[in-house]
Amino acid sequence: MNNIVWHKTSVTLAERIGSNGHNPCIIWYTGLSGSGKSTIANVVDRKLYERGCHSYVLDGDNVRHGLNKDLGFDDVSRVENIRRITEVANLMTDAGLIVGTAFISPFMADREQARKLAASRFIEVYVDTPLAVCEQRDPKGLYKKARAGDIPHFTGISSPYEPPVMPEVHLRTASLNVEEAAEQVIQALIEKDIIS
Repeated sequence: MNNIVWHKTSVTLAERIGSNGHNPCIIWYTGLSGSGKSTIANVVDRKLYERGCHSYVLDGDNVRHGLNKDLGFDDVSRVENIRRITEVANLMTDAGLIVGTAFISPFMADREQARKLAASRFIEVYVDTPLAVCEQRDPKGLYKKARAGDIPHFTGISSPYEPPVMPEVHLRTASLNVEEAAEQVIQALIEKDIIS
């Protein structure tokens, strides 16, 4: 790493913020499979777009089609998956974007590493949906396969999920619909002066 030097861009972050009309940040959605992370992240993304914001959602499945297609689902691979996403999301905030990341990200240490890298630009959103509700939804049939033993290392069944202790936004989806949950995220962005 001695021969690698960070190259400064000619367009500054301050210029990008001025052009975009909002501050960049990472909205880190975490929760069990089927909790609603991607659904909520995309509703928030639509709301941001309609406000004229520059945003993008990095979705767990989509990223595993390309950038992380070489990774499995064991604990070591999960850590590397989140490390790569953190780096990509951080580069995107340097470009001035509001980046939603919809990943289970089961380990607290990995989310803390993401928070450390992004610093004040990090907003953790805990999509808190009871396991029974996630299993009932089971949009991809994954819980059924995990219960049958066909999927090893499945979060919530055969692999642990460590819930956030103090997320910036705590969405208790058992008592919220998608629209209400997305609006809570938007309000948090307003309160944190990300958007006006």
